[in-house]
Amino acid sequence: MTSEPPAAEPAAEFSAGVPGLLEAMRAIGTDLELRSTLDRICLIAAELSGARYTAIGVMDEAGDDYREFVTYGRAGDLLERIGVPIRVRGRIFGHLYLADRRDGAEFSSQDLHMMRVLATAAGMAIGNARLYEAARQRERWIDGSVAVTTALLSRGEAGDAADPLTVVAEQARRLAEADAGIVLLPAEGGGLEIVAVCADTPGSRLGAVFPEDSPIVSALLDGESVFLDDAATESSRSDLADSYGPVMLLPLESGGRVLGALATPRARGARRFTETERILAAQFASQAALALMMAEAQRDRERLAVLEDRDRIARDLHDVVIQRLFATGMMLEGGRKDEESAEVRTGIGRAIDELDVTIQEIRTAVFALQQDTSEEPAGLRTRVLREIKTAAVPLGFVPAVRFVGDVDSAVGEPAGRNLIAALREALSNAFRHAHAGRIEVTVDATAALPDGTPAVRLTVADDGVGVPEGGRRSGLRNLTRRAEALGGSSSVETGVDGAGTTVLWQAPLGTGAD
Repeated sequence: MTSEPPAAEPAAEFSAGVPGLLEAMRAIGTDLELRSTLDRICLIAAELSGARYTAIGVMDEAGDDYREFVTYGRAGDLLERIGVPIRVRGRIFGHLYLADRRDGAEFSSQDLHMMRVLATAAGMAIGNARLYEAARQRERWIDGSVAVTTALLSRGEAGDAADPLTVVAEQARRLAEADAGIVLLPAEGGGLEIVAVCADTPGSRLGAVFPEDSPIVSALLDGESVFLDDAATESSRSDLADSYGPVMLLPLESGGRVLGALATPRARGARRFTETERILAAQFASQAALALMMAEAQRDRERLAVLEDRDRIARDLHDVVIQRLFATGMMLEGGRKDEESAEVRTGIGRAIDELDVTIQEIRTAVFALQQDTSEEPAGLRTRVLREIKTAAVPLGFVPAVRFVGDVDSAVGEPAGRNLIAALREALSNAFRHAHAGRIEVTVDATAALPDGTPAVRLTVADDGVGVPEGGRRSGLRNLTRRAEALGGSSSVETGVDGAGTTVLWQAPLGTGAD
């Protein structure tokens, strides 16, 4: 920063000699902000020495380069100048420079002596400012960690739908004063995948996967931090950030478990991360990982509570409501047989049909309640087995089942969904009418329709009394309607002397309609 001396502030404000120097030293210690402290030192040096130009450079923590370089005034040819080191407990913090006296004279030994004394005072002031800055920096990182924890654990309250990984990326970018905050998680095929980015152009990086044989990825997955001073020049190691300059790559590790990694890159040519920043960032990453694990555990508890409640409701529906409806239907069946009025029998039949539909709807709701919505939908084989297990309760025995072909992968979802509905109807009819002692279910994914179209075929055969003469056929009509909507067919065959019934339902493998 370069500025001219304010015209309204005369040089006489700080008189030459010891009194002015003592006043200057007292003035230097009144500010704890590093930048304003450096500005004040440059101004005081100019006033005490009569220099047109002063500058102060503060070294970085490694002592390799200037972290800050502040100037005051404008120099002429800079031929006459003084440069004195700024030391604190024997360590060089920086340098103080003077050039171009206003009166044209050379700098005297008294000027040099005063500048050395001023440099000593400046060193103490810079040291205090650094301590203050470090304390403020630690406070910011702690506040950031608290913000991440609060955001993750309160997620879902008051309509907050922020993605937890995005919250981590945003806070990391802000606290590290980086160009981007990037969160990576283990990819399915190995390596690390970018899953959250906070940057000016985040979309271009999302989904990128870095191989597990990368030195950086290997180190991160082993729980080690990686720091690059210039990712662009360290091409053999910087495959995660080769378009950036300084970058911190930190494992998200808690309790010995590495959840992923956090990257905070800066632009090319930006200042390197200090040792303090590295330590604070590593602590932040550990806290973020712990918060993520706590949030995950909290969501698991909430999900478990919901599933337990759904399971209770499903049990009540199945064990109480459905059984009462079955009993009501059986009583109505008995009443219809004894009723002489045809009109009354027809009305009772309609009521029984409505009860059947209600039972099927409740059973569908029971299955939906028992399905964990966070999981992938169950395969057709699993759904068939669930249906048979459920039907075993009213039947009093478990129907036999056989699968032919790869029913899970070969049968499309629409065909599978309607097949389950057809199986449910066939088992329900067998319970209500057949009085069977054995039922055999076959699901064949290698069947074909008469025209040769690959199909799935459901066969439900029982050893009961067959379809009663003039019995209700609404369920059988439902089977036919579902099959024909898919381009398939449905039929019912009765055995010799009316003993036993076989329901045959089939539909193309991949076609779909509800």
